[in-house]
Amino acid sequence: MVCPTSDLCVGSCNLQATEEGPINIGGLQQFACEVFKKMNIRQIVSKEVRENRNESHKEPIALLGCGPASISCASFLARLGYTNITIYERRDYVGGLSSSEIPQFRLPYEVVDFEIQLVRDIGVKIVTGRSLHKNDLTLEKLKADGAKAVFIGIGLPDPKKVNVFDGLTQSHGFYTSKEFLPIMAAASKPRMCRSSRTPLPSMKGRVIVLGAGDTAFDCATSALRAGASRVTVVFRKGFTGIRAVPEEVETARDENCEFMPFCSPKAVNIKDGKIVSVQFVKTEQDLNGKWYEDEGQTITLKADYVISAFGSTLLDEDVISAMSPVKVNKLGLPEVDQDTQSTNVPWVFAGGDVAGVAETLVESVNDGKLAAWSIHRYIQSLHGNDVGTNPKLPLFYSPIDEVDISVEMCGVKFENPFGLASAPPVTSGPMCRRAFEQGWGFVLTKSIVPDKDLVTNVSPRIVRGSTSGPIYGPNQGSFLNIELISEKSRAYWSQCIRELKHDFSTKVIIASIMCTYNKEDWASLAKECEEAGADMLELNLSCPHGMGEKGMGLACGQDPDIVRTISSWIREAVKIPFFPKMTPNITDIRAIAAAAKEGGANGVTAINTVSSLMHMKADGTAWPAVGKEKRTTYGGMSGSATRPIALKAVSAIANKMRGFPIMAAGGIESAETGLAFLYAGASVLQVCSAVQNQDYTVVEDYCTGLRALLYLKGAKSLKDWDGQSPPVEKHQKGKPLLLKGMVDLPNFGKYRGERTKLEKDVLAKNGPVPVESVFATRPDTAVKEVPKVQDVIGTALPRIGAYVTLDNLQQKVALIDNDMCINCGKCYMTCNDSGYQAITFNKDTHLPRVTEDNCTGCTLCYSVCPIPECIQMVPRTGPWKPPNRGLPPQFEPGTPKVVKVDAQGYPITDKD
Repeated sequence: MVCPTSDLCVGSCNLQATEEGPINIGGLQQFACEVFKKMNIRQIVSKEVRENRNESHKEPIALLGCGPASISCASFLARLGYTNITIYERRDYVGGLSSSEIPQFRLPYEVVDFEIQLVRDIGVKIVTGRSLHKNDLTLEKLKADGAKAVFIGIGLPDPKKVNVFDGLTQSHGFYTSKEFLPIMAAASKPRMCRSSRTPLPSMKGRVIVLGAGDTAFDCATSALRAGASRVTVVFRKGFTGIRAVPEEVETARDENCEFMPFCSPKAVNIKDGKIVSVQFVKTEQDLNGKWYEDEGQTITLKADYVISAFGSTLLDEDVISAMSPVKVNKLGLPEVDQDTQSTNVPWVFAGGDVAGVAETLVESVNDGKLAAWSIHRYIQSLHGNDVGTNPKLPLFYSPIDEVDISVEMCGVKFENPFGLASAPPVTSGPMCRRAFEQGWGFVLTKSIVPDKDLVTNVSPRIVRGSTSGPIYGPNQGSFLNIELISEKSRAYWSQCIRELKHDFSTKVIIASIMCTYNKEDWASLAKECEEAGADMLELNLSCPHGMGEKGMGLACGQDPDIVRTISSWIREAVKIPFFPKMTPNITDIRAIAAAAKEGGANGVTAINTVSSLMHMKADGTAWPAVGKEKRTTYGGMSGSATRPIALKAVSAIANKMRGFPIMAAGGIESAETGLAFLYAGASVLQVCSAVQNQDYTVVEDYCTGLRALLYLKGAKSLKDWDGQSPPVEKHQKGKPLLLKGMVDLPNFGKYRGERTKLEKDVLAKNGPVPVESVFATRPDTAVKEVPKVQDVIGTALPRIGAYVTLDNLQQKVALIDNDMCINCGKCYMTCNDSGYQAITFNKDTHLPRVTEDNCTGCTLCYSVCPIPECIQMVPRTGPWKPPNRGLPPQFEPGTPKVVKVDAQGYPITDKD
């Protein structure tokens, strides 16, 4: 078993209790790793580790066996800085059990090969054809050759068998799992073996698989792929005693394997040198829980092949003797401390199956991880270095992690462009402190006011949005709040700013301030914040609720003259940069931004929340409802729902005043959405609702994601990717297509049966083993130059402009891919009742067809199609076609005239 998620993370996920169920953690991890593999980016040792290497990191380390435990151990040792690591593998291929015994359809070899490539990236050497054996490598020989530490990860190479099968071989039709699965692997895993791939074994007839573990069910499903007409899994105990994880059992059941519980093999019947049947005796359990065989109950099952999957062990005395002087137990396995993976010999460590505890691939990987830290401690102790007992293992590192995402705005350097907006996540000084510790580049304070204007909030006041329907939990597309500004005094915030600036000198602190239309108040508060150490100021001229009634916030921010005047007061009072915060609740936000600039502002923040009324219940009461009277007021909507408004505001201001610094706020919830605001002209990015949905740790995802996006922009070979998303490949229900463009059949009902028959014909002709696999290659993806954050700011602006600059001669039409279509009819429905009746829908096959002459390229069908890229918008094949006017107009304007633009995106007028 690779990873029993049903028993571990998924089985313990708290979301089991919710409507959507537990997170598909295994699926998410698989998806992320597969996409990263397609990126083809190498692993590197972190700069910090490289710069701190010393003589101890040159010590030789040997690992025996190139399976999951050794690969894991070697990876972490290399990440710790060791440069002389060698893995020895007895076979001519690597990966251990994950290559030889886990079927291709469950763990493709390219996945194992990818892990091997990554460990080689950081300097680990792999030598094949060498094994732990008294006639080859022994622990004493490795020690004599200079190895300072040795890790044993050879697995359990020998099968456990019962006496019933003594003398039986493959010629009789008998296999152990240790024989059968490697044969299947050699035939089905491309590039695993150096020699040409062998054909799949032919197992026509009936197959009995003995055992109830994961390996037994791997044998069962593999036997079906080898041609078995019937597979029966026989085991000694009942269904409640099956040791395999539910995923394996369900797969075998879904593939029509039969299960036979309470049976123990008694005899094998041979005819003409071939197995013809197996006699079983029934097993029973007495009232004390003891199992026994009831000789009075027997059953005979016909069989052509028998596969024994009773587990693995270590029987070879030459291998056991090669482990001397390590102490072994009665099974011939090394005695291992489960907490450190160490043995009785200080320089020898062991993990994986041979250590006697791990039963899954992930447990073996964890053994290697523990052993790496123990080896590190041991080698460092030889050089007089104490690294402590608390493991501190480096994470995966790639060139992406070295991308610089710092940015400068108004002469102030930001470590990264992500900061916290003036909102609930910065309610107090300690919260700002924790945000800095988590990695945010800057924070704003909650809006500070003169003490005479202090407020007291109502409750409830922050509620989930209704913009995405009745969604419950931490994935809200919006929030609505009627929270006011900070309830804390100006003296409190001045003290917080001083302490934070003293402790986090490289971080940026922006004080958000708010006053009535009073010069003395604005000047006094601005000076106090500047003297406390604030790097910048944000003028809250846009709070949409509550404060406007007091002559503050929105009351000051909707009039250009007031904004201009207040900005001039602040410019006169302080030297540090300041940014008036723009309201979206106005006709033209550019006029307010221009007024701020005229008043001396260094930039603006766009936008504040959008004035809204979110919930109205069935009884006519709103939510949030305050007091027994259940009264409410208009609040501020935040979150993803505001992002289109914010993007429009930022790009409009940036297009009108090129180069004018902008802090963006409104729906920034990922690296991708953050990059969109940078493209639109923002320099730094404020976040609030995403933290409300999760916590401060999201900044790690944002920073890593932005580094990746910038790095991939420098990769010419990935120009077809959309950020970190590769081009969509043809598929049906997530699986690759066997009949690409070959037939015009839908994917349901009797047509699905016809497709299945054709697919079987293709498999019979080409073989069931896929030959198309994505392998990691070296050299990895070439990146000549990675753009800086500063380089991408405003790059989208030349393509955003007036409607008259859009070329309506370049018409597109919809094209539906029937191979990917799921025949749901959504494209037909929306086109018929909301579009131009350009799609027909076959009443029998449910296949949609686009009539190009009627299609105007509105893109509604593309927008509602549930399968990405099943519908594509392609150029019209014929000449430009004028629209259908219904009745002839009095005047036909003819071919549209398009206003040309210059390189900056500005319209070229006749005067130009």
